[in-house]
Amino acid sequence: MTDPAGPRPVSDNIVAATGAVDAAARRAAYGHGAATVWFTGLSGSGKSTIAAAVEEALVAAGVHASVLDGDNVRFGLNRDLGFSPEDRTENIRRIGEVCRLFCDAGAVVLSAFISPYRADRAAVRALHDDGDPAHPFLEVHVDTPLEVCEERDVKGLYARARAGDIPEFSGVSAPYEPPTGPELRLDTSRLDLAACVAAVLDLLAARDVTARDA
Repeated sequence: MTDPAGPRPVSDNIVAATGAVDAAARRAAYGHGAATVWFTGLSGSGKSTIAAAVEEALVAAGVHASVLDGDNVRFGLNRDLGFSPEDRTENIRRIGEVCRLFCDAGAVVLSAFISPYRADRAAVRALHDDGDPAHPFLEVHVDTPLEVCEERDVKGLYARARAGDIPEFSGVSAPYEPPTGPELRLDTSRLDLAACVAAVLDLLAARDVTARDA
């Protein structure tokens, strides 16, 4: 049976280390829990904008929170990856591992990636869902219609994709597989930014990651 979190390490000469500080101790020190909030959606749907605004609200409330943005990560950690299906899968695998490290450190990580394939997102969920409730995976589908995303075209990417200048562009020349059961669904063509942020904060509070007034 295939491990949903990916293949085992190549080397057999490694042993996982356990630190002296557990999730309960981190929560006691920080005053909140940890989580991965995984924003998925088409380019231009509003993922990064919502994630940045949620980060701002959480930090203002004293929560250790940080955004991982798709473009930014490709400048560093994943600069060797392109946009083929195989590279997209590896991109998300690496980010999933980083998110889990953030959670283990007691932070709320806000991941904003198109992440077009259900199987890749399921693998990241499986990486978090190992029976330990200390690091929940909360999938947020920014379910803004394609035509609205294309009208915005804030980076000019849709126009280039339609012209054939960008191959394998999600929603145009490559597939986007929407979540079937996300923890939260947001349509930024119907909800303003404040409402989207409030919905994410409510989700974190409902999952006991943060206090109700965070």
